[in-house]
Amino acid sequence: MAVVIHRYDPPERFVAGTVGPPGQRTFFLQARAGNRVTSVALEKEQVAVLAERIGDLLDQIAEQTDLDTSATSDPVDAEPLEQPIVEEFRAGTMTLAWDGDDEVVAIEVFPVEETPDEPSAAAEVPPEELVEAPEVEELLLVRVPAATARGFVGRALAVVSAGRPVCPFCGGPIDPDGHLCPRANGLRRTAQ
Repeated sequence: MAVVIHRYDPPERFVAGTVGPPGQRTFFLQARAGNRVTSVALEKEQVAVLAERIGDLLDQIAEQTDLDTSATSDPVDAEPLEQPIVEEFRAGTMTLAWDGDDEVVAIEVFPVEETPDEPSAAAEVPPEELVEAPEVEELLLVRVPAATARGFVGRALAVVSAGRPVCPFCGGPIDPDGHLCPRANGLRRTAQ
């Protein structure tokens, strides 16, 4: 089986963004080079963790080398996602690395692995099938300079925090019409 690699080295644009109203948003990573655009769906938490880890990686690189990784790409990208959005796959595992030779951050995004149904106790499964890793059908590979990566971090954190306000009592999200707060004995809390 041939693996489809959506490779951007470097992309003209690499951002995290959303579609939909707060509470019903779908998060995407999107890379563009020329007319080619790749959009990968992922969870809000994945965006937050990716941004945090990229920021940590850039801070470590700055401590260990004389490279200034604090600067962001100018201007900061605040544009909406490229349209139309066609989801290539849903993100599962993501890897992050620093390529010191090219001075770029390499991000690999793999699709969610489909877990096969558990075999019954009576079924005999050969040992080689138990340890064999599933083949990846496609992946997104993006390699960006430090300034672009720092710009990605800023936008991604802004996108994550732009959702619904958080209830100060229970920490749950407050919808525009409020929510039933379990810590307030079921009293309806509304956004301030």
